[in-house]
Amino acid sequence: MAEPIIVGIGGPSGSGKTTIADALAQRLGPERCAVIRLDSYYRDLAHLPAGRRAAWNFDAPDSIEIELLVRDIEVLSRGLTIESPTYSFVTHSRNPETVSISPRHVVIVEGTLALHWSELREQMAIRAYVHADEALCFERRVRRDVSERGRSVTGVRDQWRSTVWPMHLLYVLPSRAYADIVLDGTHTLEAAAALEDAIGEEA
Repeated sequence: MAEPIIVGIGGPSGSGKTTIADALAQRLGPERCAVIRLDSYYRDLAHLPAGRRAAWNFDAPDSIEIELLVRDIEVLSRGLTIESPTYSFVTHSRNPETVSISPRHVVIVEGTLALHWSELREQMAIRAYVHADEALCFERRVRRDVSERGRSVTGVRDQWRSTVWPMHLLYVLPSRAYADIVLDGTHTLEAAAALEDAIGEEA
């Protein structure tokens, strides 16, 4: 099997990254495309008291076990299967279960900080940044965290103000400078199609 095309998709929380990644994966088909979520690589906080886990800054780069993620991408690039971790956003700790991800023609690496680390960017053939206005990002974040992660609207708003958007301005937004393509997160299906075209040019 030829070395996979690694596609990075970064951008602010709620910008549409996951929707675009999933739409692209569906367009390409499961036999040709695999998706890796940065959120799966949050460091395991099981050793900390519950209060400290909940107060952790999940939006800073050191919240991600980047060493493991880079190693997993390298393994996939060698044509081998990885066991990607899974993460519980209820307990703020890793689940015992892992997910097997086999090499594919296209491997998407998706998450807010996907374009932040040079050692991760160096493995990417295509680097995409998804842009959306803060109001839309916040609206989507509230909808997701309340429905999927058991959070309150007040808690989501407090986290947004204290860490999510400040870390975006400090770490995520500057990574836009490394993007090969900037996608409009308000139109996710069109963005997925544009990224598919970019992959076709790379192949």
